[in-house]
Amino acid sequence: MARLEYFIRRLLLMIPTFLGITLACFAICQFVPGGPVEQMVLRMRGTGGGETGAGGTGRSVAIGPEQIEAIRKHFGFDQPLAMRYCNWLVRDRMGMAAPSYKYPNKTSLQIILDRLPVSLIFGLTGFFLTYLVCIPLGIAKALRHDSAFDLASSVLVFIGYAIPAFALGMVLKMLLCGTVEWGFDIFPIAGFKSDNFDTLTFGGKVADIARHMALPVVCYMIGGFAVLTLLMKNSLIEEVSKDYARTARAKGCSPRRVVWGHVLRNSLIPIATGFGDVLLAILAGSVLIEQVFEIPGMGKLSLEAIVSRDYQIFMGIVALTAVLGMLARLLSDFC
Repeated sequence: MARLEYFIRRLLLMIPTFLGITLACFAICQFVPGGPVEQMVLRMRGTGGGETGAGGTGRSVAIGPEQIEAIRKHFGFDQPLAMRYCNWLVRDRMGMAAPSYKYPNKTSLQIILDRLPVSLIFGLTGFFLTYLVCIPLGIAKALRHDSAFDLASSVLVFIGYAIPAFALGMVLKMLLCGTVEWGFDIFPIAGFKSDNFDTLTFGGKVADIARHMALPVVCYMIGGFAVLTLLMKNSLIEEVSKDYARTARAKGCSPRRVVWGHVLRNSLIPIATGFGDVLLAILAGSVLIEQVFEIPGMGKLSLEAIVSRDYQIFMGIVALTAVLGMLARLLSDFC
């Protein structure tokens, strides 16, 4: 009963937390210069109502206060901040139902859903591969503590941890994508799939996506690889030294049975708390990695929204990230 009350309380606390996060980000977006009003005014002044050679005069024209006010009203910037936030939250359904400033024929939800599968595939693949590699490696390091294998693997793990993911991506592109003369043309240089993807068989499509994913997934994994490996190792070493493990050995259990039958389950508790990150894996794609490999994922979409001041898309991503982040923390506590 106490656990149920705890989770209900946590769920209720998500409401003010979500409102606080989105309200702060929404207020910042409203006051950052270069928004949709300023951009439209600059386009009208610079083109004279049309592009040069396409019906426009190409001359700078004066935009009166009435026209600027009409533009502000068109984008809803004539209303108080609280009213704008309420409209975004309720009428626009957290911005998901609102049209994008950059792509007015699409809503924010449609644009986000277009990019979501790519980030989902990369995020989940990197998440599961990290756990599948780091947990066995951490166990092996703990069972061979202070051995040559432990020291050599620690050196490799920390070298990988010290290399920034985007820098590793650029090096891998040079070595394995044929961007330099002395490199190897093994993997595609960019993108998520080839131009002839639609003409391939099912097996060919899977192989094509796998080739495009190989290098970016390595870069996704490199950041948390060392932390998770050492966490698994230290947790197992700590559990082996506890009284219940010594008691099991004293009763005649073999070292293998002590580790795999008693110690391992308790050692996985710190690791299990990170399982909630599977929700954030949907949007956890690194902006820099996606820029390096030109991956059309959520990270690149958020950067494009910030640069182009497309606040509807940006706030939609913020809202989605906030909800998934809070659910991820709750799932971690549950695990």
